[in-house]
Amino acid sequence: MSVQETETEVILTHPDNKATTVKILKYGATVYSWTLAGQEQLWLSTAAHMDGSKPVRGGIPLVFPVFGKNETDELLSKLPQHGLARNSTWEFLGQTKSNPPTIQFGLNKNIANPEMTKLWSEEFNLILTIELGADFLKTAIEIENPSTSKDLKFNWLFHTYLRIPDIEDTMISNLVGMKVHDKLLQEAFIDKHPVIQFHQETDVVYEKVTEERVVQVVRQGHPLHTVKRDNLPDVVVWNPWTEKSGNMADFEPKSGFKEMVCIEPGYVTDFVTLQPGKKWNASQILSKDKLKYQAIQ
Repeated sequence: MSVQETETEVILTHPDNKATTVKILKYGATVYSWTLAGQEQLWLSTAAHMDGSKPVRGGIPLVFPVFGKNETDELLSKLPQHGLARNSTWEFLGQTKSNPPTIQFGLNKNIANPEMTKLWSEEFNLILTIELGADFLKTAIEIENPSTSKDLKFNWLFHTYLRIPDIEDTMISNLVGMKVHDKLLQEAFIDKHPVIQFHQETDVVYEKVTEERVVQVVRQGHPLHTVKRDNLPDVVVWNPWTEKSGNMADFEPKSGFKEMVCIEPGYVTDFVTLQPGKKWNASQILSKDKLKYQAIQ
């Protein structure tokens, strides 16, 4: 069977290759493993909480309705960093397609983490669709505002931890010429570097990146990962380096920063404002071939 469900997780196996799999925790609807022909593509901390006690460190945590810690919006400022989606147990809605195997998870106010919905009581319906291709992984989100009278204001982000061999040999391409906000320097500027390289902690947000730009993780001239986005104009690039990773209790091994880089497609520079009864859709495709997935189907 291509879909297996347990009490805590769902596992997809591609029908053409049993070594191509994706594993999703129901807590947070977090993809924590994606293998292509037996090769793991995502980074997961060895100290990640997999029991539903805390959000997972690694994989693809889901960020909603706020990115980071909001200090200005009266409602959203009450929520913890990155909101409530990664802190809630999602409902497994079942399989929608057999090849490529595709499944869906759902979350709304009624089943979300009650500690969070006490802080942020807005109405929302989320449907996450996960599609496991023979050589790609697609994660898509649909957000509906079920209210009849009130706008829904939110951020969305796929906090994707990609596995790499060595951060110091790794570069990120195709973001030159974009406006970038450096969260560490608290400065915004146009990035004129042809590639992003890593020699220290990096926490930057590229703004309004056109969908035609396929963000690529490259090592020694060879693509390791490509990230294609639909309706996600911002790209966060993050690596905690030594001091930051050393201060995070759930980041293990402490040298793990050498084997990961976060490329995070999102809508975070501004808020999406969704009118009553309306829906908003966005997605990412992760693959190794930048040419094959120029368009999200």
